[in-house]
Amino acid sequence: MSSINPDQCTFEKIFSAIPEETPVSSLNLLKFNEQAAYPADNGFMACSGREAYDRYLRTIEPRLTAVGGKLIFISDVLATLTAPSTENSWDLVVLVQYPSFAAFKSMAKNVDTEGPVHRRAALADSRTILIKSPCVPGTNDQEP
Repeated sequence: MSSINPDQCTFEKIFSAIPEETPVSSLNLLKFNEQAAYPADNGFMACSGREAYDRYLRTIEPRLTAVGGKLIFISDVLATLTAPSTENSWDLVVLVQYPSFAAFKSMAKNVDTEGPVHRRAALADSRTILIKSPCVPGTNDQEP
């Protein structure tokens, strides 16, 4: 089953469960549309889903920086070793780090009109997994 955006109920459940000060990262598994699926009369040039996602990244970069977030890595997927046979193979993995869950919430709630349009046009499917930001050994007292 395709999943592009969380529903409001999921947002509310997650927003009430994670303490605001918790450092988080979002691990994003992305499957692109072959051709971006923009709505009619959108004014955007036709492009691939990957190109539409690049547009999305350029659009959100200033907001990401403003909340203290940073793109840790973007990598093409070479192969999926373990997954249900019915699950899509992914095209791209993106890891974004936020200084706190409050910063992530600010980013998620404060969406402009153009960024989400590119993201929805780009993606055939996605998974966004929130994880506690990993500590770097020797840099804080949260080491395992």
